[in-house]
Amino acid sequence: MSIYTPKQRELMGLWQRDALRRINLLEGSVSSGKTWISLVLWAFWVATMPRDKLYLMSAKSLTTLKRNCLLLLQELVGAKRFSFSLPAKEGLLFGRRVLLEGASDARAESKIRGMTIQGAYCDELTQFPEDFFAMLLSRLRLPGAKLIATTNPDNPNHWLMEKYIRRDDEIDFLDVKFTIDDNTTLPADYVENIKREYTGVFYDRFILGRWVAASGAVYPMFDRERHLLRGALPETEGDHYVSSDFGIQNATVFLLWRKERGTKRWICLREYYYAGREERRQKTVSELADGLAEMLAGIVPRRVFVDPSATALKVELRRRGYHVQDARNEVLDGISDVCSLLGSDGLAFWEGCQGTVREFSSYLWDASAAKRGEDVPLKENDHAMDAIRYFVRTMQLVRREGRQAYRPVLV
Repeated sequence: MSIYTPKQRELMGLWQRDALRRINLLEGSVSSGKTWISLVLWAFWVATMPRDKLYLMSAKSLTTLKRNCLLLLQELVGAKRFSFSLPAKEGLLFGRRVLLEGASDARAESKIRGMTIQGAYCDELTQFPEDFFAMLLSRLRLPGAKLIATTNPDNPNHWLMEKYIRRDDEIDFLDVKFTIDDNTTLPADYVENIKREYTGVFYDRFILGRWVAASGAVYPMFDRERHLLRGALPETEGDHYVSSDFGIQNATVFLLWRKERGTKRWICLREYYYAGREERRQKTVSELADGLAEMLAGIVPRRVFVDPSATALKVELRRRGYHVQDARNEVLDGISDVCSLLGSDGLAFWEGCQGTVREFSSYLWDASAAKRGEDVPLKENDHAMDAIRYFVRTMQLVRREGRQAYRPVLV
């Protein structure tokens, strides 16, 4: 039995027939097997190339590169054939020297300026700055040089779509599209669960593999009948957690969370919601902390997740004995995680959380940013939405990687 899916065999056949192009993009849905086969392809290709040339592997950050690619590549070919050091930012693959770089912002292109590279591997290419990618292509100037990259679809006005994918007939470019149904190694129930978890723009991109713009409501899957709890609350168990978004004129929000007994669903039990602008009176940080204590009414949360930039609030809460932790505040990844949990009924909200429920219907994507190829929510009606995202993103401990890609695991 072949270890490859039919789609993966098709790609490897292109390599065997020497039909790869200068730029080779594997794009499509999550859990489609594209990352796994891209690393197999990269390893085979590098093994046939000159030993005395430089190679490069890159992702948005070195941590992401290690998590998504380096560990899996080592598992695929063995530690004797691939070793790496993040501090040194180098690896050795079949005796070939591989440089490791992060491409986090516009300044990243200076890291590779002046290099001459035989081959490059890019993970999640839509997250790269355009300047870095353009510079990288200019460094691939040796005979037979190639780039292999993966990505999930993004905004149709993204630079990768505008300047490369749409011009694939003008440049030396191969675009291979994957869907989750191409991955025939996945259990049917896993596929169905993943399809149910994603909704809206993330379903179109991460399941159907479509390049679509984010528009309208950020959380169109929020349903009062499904996600709003009325009357008596169900029984809960385990530790309590608090997530917070901080503002002086804008709203300060504290949300209290606990897991429903016998399930994987997290319930937002209570909220504190105070907007200085709407109330026409600013509260001090100490007064806002008093509001948290009033909401908790004697409950001692295990953690209070706070926006990393809210220094004054963190100092005050720590002074009062709370265990404060900086929230993970990645916007798009956090929104995607919240969408998945709403889609799989992993979140619910008590009807008393009126400010939070109100924001769900008015939290919108920025249409003007979408025209620029960016996915950005409007900075309006987003305070409880940020607090939800902080909770979900910070409680995410594990991403399942490898052949089955990843999904959030909350504990």
